Amino acid sequence: MTTTHDPMAAYARLVGPGGPFEMVEDDVLGTRMPVYRNRAHALHEVLADSVQYADRTYVATADDRVTFAEHASRVSSLAKALTDEYGVKKGDRVVISAANTIEWIESFWAVVSLGAVAVAFNAWWSDREVEHGLGLTEPVLAIADAKRVDALKQHGLPVLTVEDDVPTLRAAHPDAPLPSADVAEDDPAVLIFTSGTSGHPKGATHSHRNLLAVVEYHRMNDALLAAFGDPTDPRDRAYLLVSPLFHIASLHNLALPRLATGSKVVLHLGAFDVERIYALIEKERVTNWGAVPTMASRMLDADIADKFDLSSLTSFSLASAPSSLALKQRLRENLPFATALVDSYGLTETCTGVSAATPADQAEVPGTVGRATYGVQLEIRDPLGNALGPGVEGEVCVRSCYNMVGYWRNDEATSDTIREDRWLHTGDLGEIDEQGRLRLSSRRSDLIIRGGENVYPVEVENVLTEHPDVVECLVYGVAHEDLGQEVAVVVVHGETEPSVDDLTAFLKRELAYYKVPAHWRLTSAPLARNATGKVKRSAVLAED
Repeated sequence: MTTTHDPMAAYARLVGPGGPFEMVEDDVLGTRMPVYRNRAHALHEVLADSVQYADRTYVATADDRVTFAEHASRVSSLAKALTDEYGVKKGDRVVISAANTIEWIESFWAVVSLGAVAVAFNAWWSDREVEHGLGLTEPVLAIADAKRVDALKQHGLPVLTVEDDVPTLRAAHPDAPLPSADVAEDDPAVLIFTSGTSGHPKGATHSHRNLLAVVEYHRMNDALLAAFGDPTDPRDRAYLLVSPLFHIASLHNLALPRLATGSKVVLHLGAFDVERIYALIEKERVTNWGAVPTMASRMLDADIADKFDLSSLTSFSLASAPSSLALKQRLRENLPFATALVDSYGLTETCTGVSAATPADQAEVPGTVGRATYGVQLEIRDPLGNALGPGVEGEVCVRSCYNMVGYWRNDEATSDTIREDRWLHTGDLGEIDEQGRLRLSSRRSDLIIRGGENVYPVEVENVLTEHPDVVECLVYGVAHEDLGQEVAVVVVHGETEPSVDDLTAFLKRELAYYKVPAHWRLTSAPLARNATGKVKRSAVLAED
């Protein structure tokens, strides 16, 4: 007798009534919305469950590795030290400011399992940005690597070093119990910073509910692969982590869910280097990788893929920044692991992808970022907040249990972004077709995305106008083949014309390096303005 495998029926069993990933309506911060029925309620539950994977590898680097059992023991010891020796308690903020390391991940789990809030500082921040982050979050402690310790200590904050203190403390209490805390689902767990639309980075506040919903989403994806015929045990997958851990792509959507699924995280250390990364893929038999377009472009330029055994890499996706159709086609034609390329769209504020486009979606509708992620309600709205029909352009608005709680201690920005019934207004423009596929027509107003990092012009402008010779300025993005975009600026100066070198050095002292303009135009002529006094960007940029 012949049986027919029906993937859609299997999908219905997973998400339908009584299924393991069924969603039901519940109250989330005063609004009814879909949540996973079978969910954990605090992040320490994920840590406790992870011990079942025992001697399997949780994190591997080129020279080191830690098993799930070792990780749980280390985190428990570190958590006990944080509590007993440094007084960290529920609700306290603990800064993590470091390049990617195993210790970064262990510190994160120790902090959130205690019910404290992990504050993920951008490791490229200037002293000015660090000072703002500390003032905003008022942490009780920081964990930092050697390169960033001094920037934190000068503000009188106790600092544990990644290189010495964390390894000592994670071994100090080998018999410590697994940490836990009595937290509510919507209590804050992590602060991830976004570039400031109003001049300062904002702390997107992600709750235990948000992060655990992301965990369930990834567990569901693993179950879907099995339902659609993939024979691979999720525990046998290996996920390459290259982007910084202070981004949701690496922390929320890789390091975190893989502790729940028993999969291996392959952690690349140091600057992006194609040859070292290919060697790591070969050595650790990496199966999955989500790269930013700049990384993909550099892989094409290196043209060394045929020197390595990359056959294990069967899932490759682009994320974190827009990518051109031409780049995607070059990837498919030149990199064997990119033939079934997946694209997606998401924001720091949404914790995970808003939508994803399968290879079939992209073949049928080039440029689409796909259909809404499971559990995401997606609408296109006009300026009055009315939902628009298929094929009509408007603002992309989303609602889900993944969406952030709000911006830390910034009620004005929160109310501007999260509005009635907790609909999050992205500021991006797009349209949805008859099949529910999203196409973006422009990203957030004037946003520059350089190598996967967001740069808001107003933040750079506010700092640059502090220079005594700058009267006003206009910052904007210009296309760049490798980085996607670079930062450019028109500077209006007074009687004294500053040098580009002087202005560049001034900004480098105040801002992360990637926010400093690479293209300059200095002039004494005022910027063109309209009748209400606003700068006419199109007129100014037309002169370049």
